[in-house]
Amino acid sequence: MANRTGRKATFGNLRRLPSGRWQARYTGPDGMMHKAPTTYDTKADAEAWLATVRADIVRETWRPSGTPGKVRALTFGEYAEVWLKGRTVRGKPLADRTRAHYRSLLDAYILPTFAEVPLRYITPEQVDHWYAVTASGRPTTQAHAYSLLRTILGTAVDRNLITTANPAKVRGGGTTKRAKKVRPASLAELESLVAALPERYRLMALLASWCALRFGELAELRRGDVDTKTGVLRIRRGVVRAEGKKIVKEPKSDAGSRDVAIPPHLMPLVREHLLQHTEPGRDGLLFPAANGGHMAPSSLYRVFYRARDAAGRPDLRFHDLRHTGAVLAAQTGATLAELMGRLGHSTPGAALRYQHAAAERDQEIARRLSALTEDVE
Repeated sequence: MANRTGRKATFGNLRRLPSGRWQARYTGPDGMMHKAPTTYDTKADAEAWLATVRADIVRETWRPSGTPGKVRALTFGEYAEVWLKGRTVRGKPLADRTRAHYRSLLDAYILPTFAEVPLRYITPEQVDHWYAVTASGRPTTQAHAYSLLRTILGTAVDRNLITTANPAKVRGGGTTKRAKKVRPASLAELESLVAALPERYRLMALLASWCALRFGELAELRRGDVDTKTGVLRIRRGVVRAEGKKIVKEPKSDAGSRDVAIPPHLMPLVREHLLQHTEPGRDGLLFPAANGGHMAPSSLYRVFYRARDAAGRPDLRFHDLRHTGAVLAAQTGATLAELMGRLGHSTPGAALRYQHAAAERDQEIARRLSALTEDVE
């Protein structure tokens, strides 16, 4: 943190009080902010006091002001609990689902190795070995666990709890290749799949495909979110599961809150569904469970798996329908910005994947066009 002169202290920070005296503060090995027991006439005096505190921490003889005895070095496990409790993103607390994900990664993969290790003693060699044996055969889980470990250690570095560079230095450790290359459904396969679904599920699959919506967005759609006059869906919320609970939440980014135009050929089906299957009232769920309330993914999957087999696509996941819709939109010539707006993406990386997939599909179309000439010959 910069002081009022614009100069950043090498350890801790200084500020000049209205009285003209100087106050010194620092983050201790306990993860807490501490102030000097007194203020100082000059900046140099305040800096000298911080230097003595810094030396005590290095010698592990540090203790908070007024506390007798030596303070035990802060362990990774202790700091991780504080970190998880206070973690924010763009000034907002972690989403419940994200917090639950981090909790499971910590408990299953990180704390068994690092819980009792003092932060300052974690080395790159330890992290390298941990990474090599963690979540073997599950590259996505391994990447998520490593990214979380690296982020926690990075915050500890920023707080001067680790006095060296971040010991998490595995090149590419936080990235992974897509384990399964998604093959979008063809229009014929989509038609067969929808025809094999019970009537009350058909529009859900069609909107997932043609509007590229997530299951959580579909499950939380309400009658008031459907504008049949303009043919628009207003995506403002989604329902997720975290620690066994259903949670209705706003999108995690501003881009996720969006209006999605419904292809006109679906509008008669939308109106029919509103009449036959939607709960009454403006807040009635568009796709309620059979006994009311939000539909559970398992209820959908039971009928979806039978339908995908009937369509000859046993590999197709429900979320792949969103991929199908994104590729269809890209094939119409949608720009990157238009794809991002339709899909609710705040960064271009994911939308670029769909443009690439559309380009591959266009090459296949060109190949088949050439094949037509061979048939004539």
